[in-house]
Amino acid sequence: MAKADTVRNRAPLKIRRPPVGASPGTLIADPAARRSELRLTLISPEKFKTIDNASIDELNAHCEKWPVVWLDCTGLANIPLIEEIGRIFNLHPLALEDVVNTGQRPKVDFFEDHAFVVMRMIDDVTAHRYEQIAVFFGKNFVVTFQEREGDPFDPVRKRIAAAMPNRLRSRGADYLAYALIDAIVDSYFPPIEAASELVDGIEDQMLNTPHKHQMRRLHELRRDANVLKGALWPMRDALATLIRNDVPFVTAETKIFFNDTLDHSLRLIELVENQRDMLTGLIEMHLSLTQARTNDVISYLTIVSVIFMPLTFLVGVWGMNFEPGSSPWNMPELKAYYGYPAALLFMLVVAAGLVAFFKWKKWL
Repeated sequence: MAKADTVRNRAPLKIRRPPVGASPGTLIADPAARRSELRLTLISPEKFKTIDNASIDELNAHCEKWPVVWLDCTGLANIPLIEEIGRIFNLHPLALEDVVNTGQRPKVDFFEDHAFVVMRMIDDVTAHRYEQIAVFFGKNFVVTFQEREGDPFDPVRKRIAAAMPNRLRSRGADYLAYALIDAIVDSYFPPIEAASELVDGIEDQMLNTPHKHQMRRLHELRRDANVLKGALWPMRDALATLIRNDVPFVTAETKIFFNDTLDHSLRLIELVENQRDMLTGLIEMHLSLTQARTNDVISYLTIVSVIFMPLTFLVGVWGMNFEPGSSPWNMPELKAYYGYPAALLFMLVVAAGLVAFFKWKKWL
């Protein structure tokens, strides 16, 4: 995830749908969709093979000869290619429709010989960018569709390429699907932990000196937390559905691993909920601190005004233009030899007395 200061993609989440009245399963590409590229990974207990920029012919030539086939399609612009992939693996057309109509809610659907999983993943750690990823898996295949380059699957690829013994190569397609889904879920931990560290830092800054920019940052972080919550809650439900359903292409042993991934999703939800509560508390604290600071400023200004009020009155009285020579009642003190320093001293005594009074009342 991202560091909290990084630029974020704020584009609203839009779900593309086929025209009203279109036949179910109609595939329509997004005009902004990326060019489709295939990456084929062929897996057996003894060896593996990866083919970048694979073609349909290569897929047809190899998919029946290997125990597990993982086809990763990056970019959703090539509708005929996606339809051909669906034909080869017998993927349900309604599921393929959800693949190209991105922005779906995370979910799991089960069909006769395969499962369809939709999730939201963070595909760019530095930009905090989300995208939809679709995962199909059956008895001996896994097919993933992602909108663009960038995914958290590099650790899985390295495990496949690692030396024996290797569970990813010795177990079935359901375990590979688990590893990919688990990588998607675990990819949420770094951004959430980075955001938590940032929140702690902002809290320390606020306790020292609250600033306006902190409030804006807190609102941005809370908005990010809401986005995370919107992705994690349905993801938890999807994982629970994977565990509850009994289908022949998901073994009981793999369900144990899926249960661990479910625990991770619950932990993520707890972290996000705690973070949202903390952000809400910090926003309220920032408002209270700002208000308290404003009240302190107003109090000091009021005290200064009260101190100068009697001094202003005295200066106004002694500043009246009377002629002392025309009458003994016309401000005779103006003729005093030490009148000016005496007036200043008197005003100083008045000001000091007011300050002492305010301190005695604990207003200062």
